[in-house]
Amino acid sequence: MDEGRKRVIGIMAAILAARKLCQLESTRPSPALHSIIADAVIFAERIMQRIDAEWPQKAEIR
Repeated sequence: MDEGRKRVIGIMAAILAARKLCQLESTRPSPALHSIIADAVIFAERIMQRIDAEWPQKAEIR
């Protein structure tokens, strides 16, 4: 996975997690915090997979 793709997934995960993160009483490390972040990353990866399936990357023309 290239760095650009990692950044996109990170941004998507942050957006997906934001709503749940603001409901937490504390941002200290906890199982709930780790679960929210892990779920957001999984959903972001799934979204990227769906985008790739719908609009596959075209081969470079040289």
